[in-house]
Amino acid sequence: MGFRINQREAKKLMDRLGLNMKEIPGVEEVIIHTVEKEIVIKNPTVSQVVAQGLQIYQIMGGIVEERQISKSYSEEDVLLVAQQAGVSKEVARAALEETNGDLAMAILKLTTK
Repeated sequence: MGFRINQREAKKLMDRLGLNMKEIPGVEEVIIHTVEKEIVIKNPTVSQVVAQGLQIYQIMGGIVEERQISKSYSEEDVLLVAQQAGVSKEVARAALEETNGDLAMAILKLTTK
């Protein structure tokens, strides 16, 4: 035996709890960026819930695909940064990752410490 509540009662309950929920129309895709990959959700249903000043987004359904993020620098870039800054390749690689492959910023970061 399940518990059922009609839409009007659900709306009243949410209002009493201070919750405001609305669907966001026309969402074509949602992209979640992580350090190593992107998660792409196409044609999802997205709802926004506002609770005590916090905004919460609920993503449902859709087609999910994952994309690996490629590095925005080459091994030649790593060598150049290492030579110019006088550091190891590992340190140069870390600086390039922090600066999203920006050679000048990586060298500047390593030489102004």
